[in-house]
Amino acid sequence: MSIPKVGGYWTSLGPRYLLCMRSNFLFGSGWWMIQFSSQILFKSVSLRLFGVKCDNEDSEPLKDKLLSNLFTMGVDVDMAKKRQPGVFNRMGISEQDLKMFLLSKGASKEVIASIISRYPRAITRTTENLSKRWDLWRTIMTSDLEIVNILERSPESFFRSKNNLNLENNIKFLYSVGLTRKCLCRLLTSAPRTFSNSLDLNKQMVEFLQEVCLSLGHSDPKDFIRKIIFKNPFILIQSTKRVKANIKFLQSTFNLNNEELLVLICGRGAEFLELSNDYAKRNYTNIKERLCSLGCTEEEVQKFVLSYLDVIFLGEKKFNAKIDCLIEEKISISQIIENPRVLDSSISTLKSRIKELVNAGYNLSTSNITLLSWSQKRYKAKLKKLNIG
Repeated sequence: MSIPKVGGYWTSLGPRYLLCMRSNFLFGSGWWMIQFSSQILFKSVSLRLFGVKCDNEDSEPLKDKLLSNLFTMGVDVDMAKKRQPGVFNRMGISEQDLKMFLLSKGASKEVIASIISRYPRAITRTTENLSKRWDLWRTIMTSDLEIVNILERSPESFFRSKNNLNLENNIKFLYSVGLTRKCLCRLLTSAPRTFSNSLDLNKQMVEFLQEVCLSLGHSDPKDFIRKIIFKNPFILIQSTKRVKANIKFLQSTFNLNNEELLVLICGRGAEFLELSNDYAKRNYTNIKERLCSLGCTEEEVQKFVLSYLDVIFLGEKKFNAKIDCLIEEKISISQIIENPRVLDSSISTLKSRIKELVNAGYNLSTSNITLLSWSQKRYKAKLKKLNIG
């Protein structure tokens, strides 16, 4: 198709181009012309305007071949399409390269199929990109098998980003702030998204934690950060706003001085820092109201929660249901406060164990109730002795 240029104007003699029109009924016998720059013309003369589809016919056989290969590899294609449908419209897919790469690292065919089924974007990564990323992970992990196990559990952690420079910079930065290889290994195993964060995001959280450390009178920020991250590897993927709000909540609610707060957030309180602040406040209010209604003082409630911060992770309905279940079986609120870990057990476990213990002649209202939270093996051994006795 050619478009002649006449007198400095782009024109077309046919109606097909819609640039030059004969319009006798409006303008007499004269011709009128609209001047366009070549830039505007080329934007308007597009394949989309005339409804032309460029590559669909060529890409269909490639797509069919891709799907056939994936079926042969054991991939759940329906699951993959639901999770990331756009992947199957891309060119340059390298499912066979991915397969050969992972096989060379010790992954089984079943594991590879599972990875692609759950995170199909993996097949868009080049061998070069995969090799570089794998080498970077190996600066933290001690074996290929460890990485394969992480990929099997969470394929997104490895394939979510292809920005290897960002990964490399994050590793260098985390080492520079005092984290050991053991800490980084824990991060990569439990919270791999840390390494997909932008470097700036990780820096913001680390700088915030350093400020908290110094404000609480601790002189070793590196030690402080190491302790918090080891206790809570998810801390770096939280917002500084959330962590700050939770630290403030702990200090104000439980009237903690700086030293007490420091010990708490470096220890059992580290996991609490990742909670939604509204969720934490709502649950604490519910715990206080429920226990006070059963005769506890506010001071007793504070002591109970501080000794067992995990209780704040329980939603309102779940906490109330567990308390009701125990109270109905003549277990006193003082017994529950002295043995808070009984709330770790599910309601079904509590009910079945209470029934079994009562049938075995065990008096829960006067005896130790800690066995309600024991491991199954330990509990069964105790129950067997009670039944024999």
